[in-house]
Amino acid sequence: MTASPQDRRPQPKPWIEAIHAYVPGRSSGADGKPVIKLSANENPLGTSALALSARRDAGRPCDYPNPDSTDLRAALANAHGLDAARIVCGTGSDELLNLAAQGFAGPGDEVIYVRYGFAVYDIAARRCGATPVVAPDKDYGTDVDALLACVTDRTRVVFVANPNNPTGSYIPASELARLHAGLPSDVLLVVDQAYGEYLTAEEDDGGFALAAAHDNVLVTRTFSKIFGLAGDRIGWATGAPHLIDILNRIRGPFNVGLVGQAGAVAALRDTDFVRSSREHNSAERTRFVAAMESLGNHGIRPLPSKANFVLVLFEGALQAETVFGALLEAGYAVRHLPGQGLPHGLRITIGTAAQMDAVTAVIQRLAEQSA
Repeated sequence: MTASPQDRRPQPKPWIEAIHAYVPGRSSGADGKPVIKLSANENPLGTSALALSARRDAGRPCDYPNPDSTDLRAALANAHGLDAARIVCGTGSDELLNLAAQGFAGPGDEVIYVRYGFAVYDIAARRCGATPVVAPDKDYGTDVDALLACVTDRTRVVFVANPNNPTGSYIPASELARLHAGLPSDVLLVVDQAYGEYLTAEEDDGGFALAAAHDNVLVTRTFSKIFGLAGDRIGWATGAPHLIDILNRIRGPFNVGLVGQAGAVAALRDTDFVRSSREHNSAERTRFVAAMESLGNHGIRPLPSKANFVLVLFEGALQAETVFGALLEAGYAVRHLPGQGLPHGLRITIGTAAQMDAVTAVIQRLAEQSA
């Protein structure tokens, strides 16, 4: 039988063909006009003035950046009481999440994450040929017992976001420790703390302590959220030396740019900006949740959130898709996630007070009209 022209072209691996590409939140309306973006969990207060100044003075764009992010790793170690040798930086935490799966899983292996977890976990598992295993949720949150029940002798990596994206749920230190204690020592636990800076000191989940004390825990963080450096794509991870060694072997060379490294180092120094961002988020999130809870008789339910967004469920006559379209028409993009099994939910980033008032007004008007 003669092969067709299609059969003679380069063929992708079947596990790559199974990937559904990551779809970012919208930043424009149906007509292509810009809208206020409450779809990507960016910091509505912008970026620290110290970081902006450092970025301007970062150096010459013709020069390569420090390949090991040496100054940034030292600054992170100082800020968090860590060992700089146990830190690796990446092109956003997304790169490091993918490298964690690639470094420790492959064809025939399994990677576990919780239902309604971050979409990148499924991509990371499939990208290296591993099989994604989805653990049942507990009212949209992480269920430690369900995760442990999914572990088999083929399990190599377990991803847990804490707080979780897109639901905003959170498990305390006792539950994270219980999850780790229940895992075999050859299974890598990746604790994704992209929203960790929005937690108070009392809400610390103990991830850094687990990573410092054990050989199978990796904690990832990012500068894209509270630090307001999403455009620079800077993430980092900490864990045992052999974990960091593997990630360093397979990460991209010069993976964090010159400007990004300088901005991130300065952002860590600006603790006032981080504190004010956290306080603003807490106040506006509390206010928005209360407004949504007041619409409970219309089938509207905001999930408890520890992050800089709220997942609002529309479980009555008013449909999430209707609200999504109305908000877009009003000039606000939020995140509708039917591809993640949430056709009835909208993830709404906490913006400025005026932005949250406007979003609330649209939802209240639609709720009254649907009654």
